[in-house]
Amino acid sequence: MSIKPLLLKLLAFKAWANQDLFPLVMRLNESSQAQERHNATRVLNHIYVVDKIFHGNLQGLAHGYTGLNTPDTPALADLFQAQQNADQWLERYVSGLSEAELAEPVDFIFIDGKAGRMARAEMLMHLITHGGYHRGAVGRILFQAGVQPPPETLTTFMHRAA
Repeated sequence: MSIKPLLLKLLAFKAWANQDLFPLVMRLNESSQAQERHNATRVLNHIYVVDKIFHGNLQGLAHGYTGLNTPDTPALADLFQAQQNADQWLERYVSGLSEAELAEPVDFIFIDGKAGRMARAEMLMHLITHGGYHRGAVGRILFQAGVQPPPETLTTFMHRAA
């Protein structure tokens, strides 16, 4: 099996999971659940920042970030739109790559200044697993706020898509 179809499926899953999760965070009350909403937004912003860092790394371009989150917390609606754009960019980017390009190692600099080298496919897998890990943390915040988090499983995604 080639890696490209699998990566595209996992990136579609990532986008679907973001589209399920953000609206639930947006429903948290801005007054009575302000801390939960803020904490969830900070985690979601971290996912976005790491995605954007690796967008730069994948292309060999400077990403402009000096940390793994931003000092200011963006408005949740703006972050949701930015994340959707980032997810769409990833799918378009991978669609345009060959299997050889996915396997090609790319040199980059981590945020801490250390040199890194990963294949493009490894970078993409990092974004997929990293986002899932942190969306789970947002799900826990939602659960503690009395909101049932969405089921984020590949099987649920595939079942709904069928």
